[in-house]
Amino acid sequence: MGIIALEGMEFFAYHGFYEEERKVGNRFIVDLAVTLDLTQPAQTDKLSQTVNYEVLYNIVKEEMEIQSHLLENMAGRVLDKIYHKYPHIESVTVSIAKQNPPVGGVCRQSKITLTR
Repeated sequence: MGIIALEGMEFFAYHGFYEEERKVGNRFIVDLAVTLDLTQPAQTDKLSQTVNYEVLYNIVKEEMEIQSHLLENMAGRVLDKIYHKYPHIESVTVSIAKQNPPVGGVCRQSKITLTR
């Protein structure tokens, strides 16, 4: 088994529970890790036998453009799309962090992580 990861993907988007968050927007940081058997691509050097990280990035980007109230909802959609595109993968972990969340005090980020 091996892991293909994209870390620190940054997006400006209009997500949040509060209406003001959905109007003003915020910065979001997304980390993604896909676990799968990398034996064949390690031997053959063929992209068709692995997961294309450009495709992974575009899946995340597309889902970040769809407004959501909850980070959990965005992460769940990302997981669904990745499994649909790559049904042979073992597992996917996605973390989404919202910068400076509206919590009434100093907080650098709020973050959720889903694994399936």
